[in-house]
Amino acid sequence: MSLLARQRQALILEQVRERGAVRVSDLAERFGVSDMTVRRDLDVLARRRLVDKVHGGATAVGPVAASTDEPGFAVKSGRQQAEKEAIAEAAARLVEPGTAVGLSAGTTTWALARRIADVADLTVVTNSMAVAEVLHAARRPDRTVVLTGGIRTPSEALVGPVAVAALRSLNLDVVFLGVHGMSAASGFTTPNLMESETDRALVEAGQRLVVVADSTKWGTAGISTIAELSEADVLVSDDGLDADARAVLEGEVDQLVLAPARE
Repeated sequence: MSLLARQRQALILEQVRERGAVRVSDLAERFGVSDMTVRRDLDVLARRRLVDKVHGGATAVGPVAASTDEPGFAVKSGRQQAEKEAIAEAAARLVEPGTAVGLSAGTTTWALARRIADVADLTVVTNSMAVAEVLHAARRPDRTVVLTGGIRTPSEALVGPVAVAALRSLNLDVVFLGVHGMSAASGFTTPNLMESETDRALVEAGQRLVVVADSTKWGTAGISTIAELSEADVLVSDDGLDADARAVLEGEVDQLVLAPARE
């Protein structure tokens, strides 16, 4: 292995430790090398157990996140991909043409945005930069995308007073909410206090609330509650949800939809 490769890998490891996650495409651009070269570097670091490889990049090796830890978008986008795609497919069936839809930030709502890109005559309100980019890229003349202002979080959400003020003036037909965790005691939660306030404003703007959350979110509690379980009209999860969780959720939400995840 050349000295150049060692230097590059050291710099990659430094970025992973500082940011929590890195993307292959970003690293390739930074170092002026191919994606394949970066992937080989990540393979070396992963074999030494210095990083964890995920789809499209790598994440830091460390303990399970605490209630105030907020993984970045790149980290979360590599987790439970099959489950998120199945959830997005099922949730997309709930989107009617000609309606006003709210999408919170998150990798599951980002997957949902890709699924509804071809639905006609939609107005979509979101505080997610990633969601807005997906919908703008579709370039539909019958699509209106409203992106709130605010302070940017590690999960690519725009939060804070500006975002809350924008959302409080709106009336939406349905809101799709992604969450960090869900539990019987804490409801639907997030590790970011400002994001919680913004998400609550989004929930209040909608006539109907659909929560999209994969089965690994059950039993996880972020520091701040966005909504109680009973506030969800529909919860769309995957069929990996255990029997005890299903029993609790069926007693709380109006409708529980479990999408079969395909590898």
